[in-house]
Amino acid sequence: MRACVIGVGVIGNVHLKALKQLNYDVIGVCDIDVDKAKNAICKYDLTATAYGDYKQMLLDLKPDVVHICTPHYLHAEMIIFALNNNVNTLCEKPLCIKTEDIPKIIDAEVNSKAILGVCHQNRYNGENLFAKDYLKDKEVVTAHGQTVWNRNDGYYNQAAWRGKWDTEGGGVLINQALHTLDLVQWFMGEPKNLTATISNLHLKDVIEVEDTAFILMDNGKKFSFFATTASGGDFPVSLDFYLKDGKVLSVTNGKVYLDGDLLFNATTDTFLGKACYGTGHVALIADFYNHAATGSKFDIDGQEASKVIKIILASYKSNTNIVSL
Repeated sequence: MRACVIGVGVIGNVHLKALKQLNYDVIGVCDIDVDKAKNAICKYDLTATAYGDYKQMLLDLKPDVVHICTPHYLHAEMIIFALNNNVNTLCEKPLCIKTEDIPKIIDAEVNSKAILGVCHQNRYNGENLFAKDYLKDKEVVTAHGQTVWNRNDGYYNQAAWRGKWDTEGGGVLINQALHTLDLVQWFMGEPKNLTATISNLHLKDVIEVEDTAFILMDNGKKFSFFATTASGGDFPVSLDFYLKDGKVLSVTNGKVYLDGDLLFNATTDTFLGKACYGTGHVALIADFYNHAATGSKFDIDGQEASKVIKIILASYKSNTNIVSL
């Protein structure tokens, strides 16, 4: 399988490391700063061509797979262009940042000979797979997830697209907390309606978007989610499920507990990037390539990845009012 990568920032390097580990053939690397693309080719000892224009790269090289690792606001247009040119497309989260882009992406996917995948890699973490299997024959009464981290002005000043509605699409929900929120709905199902509050508690002069959010979701069962980057430090992401028998299953820091007793420990898994990215990138990428090789549907396609985006965008509209999905 011949691969190209668009974007050589932090997450682009994670994808390049995974591709190197999996021994896939990277033939093109693109970044608007062509020197960054050239440096990545040298760093990973690739036989690849550097580009500054992703469209030209795809048209010239016609890869089997393209990895989109660019700022949020570019995802929709790049996905659609790649699919329209029948290139299997693996995009970093989020799928997109605008409601109107969801049907455009799904339409491009349906009409393409290629497949689409989105990197919700935490679904591949060992602890989440264990919990998913454990709960398959249990009745969950309610659930709560949370992401409590710190992101300061230095983080946002690293890149001009961060912290702005037009380019990041939001704040903590669409960036830092998307993976955990996706896990909540993966376990509990899509909500039929939600009520949410969003606020900016500590970076009012730095970012336009929210740093704190709370969502109450309902699909016949009520479940909730809290996220903030206004914390004094980074705490482990957590998911808690209250079961019908009164017990609580907790998933946090690579471990799964039942009423405090350890059931599973995945903390020996290794990280390619930041620990908060989880350990699932290699497994997800390998799985996507297996589907691309056969042309079969990937589980986290446009339709599946849009579920958490719909929750996030509805939360931004809510302002404590009930919003139907």
